[in-house]
Amino acid sequence: MHSEQSGSPEESLSGQTDAELYLSLKAGRAEALGVLYDRHAGLVYGLAFKVLGNLQEAEDLTQDVFLNLTRSTSYEPQRGSLRTFLAILTRSRAIDRVRSRNTTLSFLGRWKSGNPQETDSNTPLEYVFQGERSEEVRMALAQLSESQQQILKMAYYDGFSQSEIAERLEIPLGTVKARARRGLLKLRQSLTTYME
Repeated sequence: MHSEQSGSPEESLSGQTDAELYLSLKAGRAEALGVLYDRHAGLVYGLAFKVLGNLQEAEDLTQDVFLNLTRSTSYEPQRGSLRTFLAILTRSRAIDRVRSRNTTLSFLGRWKSGNPQETDSNTPLEYVFQGERSEEVRMALAQLSESQQQILKMAYYDGFSQSEIAERLEIPLGTVKARARRGLLKLRQSLTTYME
């Protein structure tokens, strides 16, 4: 105990292995996260940026990975190094984000292509069809919870990132992500039969 009193808590932890630090973190020593972050943030950020190709998304993912580490019970020190665990987790989460982004862009692209902006060449029948399509979208959106509608509107109409939405609404980032995903899935389900 005397060694902890001679320096900062992080200094006393800096000599520990990753496995020891992880166990300290699980035991409630939050300062262990700082040491682990200093050791591995470069790796996590580098992998995230390589897959995502976006600085802000890579920063968000890096934060998410380390936040997940504080809550996670999936890392088992006897099965491998923490560095390998973080690398696999980062790559997996980054790929999930790319897939989610592509799915969302594809969905929005299909929806937009179904709503042509050139109204000059539309026949009266096409105007009726557009009105029906708009009504279908309104009905699908109305089926979402208010919180899902709000998050999707902020993301797709106002252009906010999920982390910005979390800050503005003062809710956890994970909650924003879950509501957005559930909302998009419900929208897709409602509109799929209409778009086919």
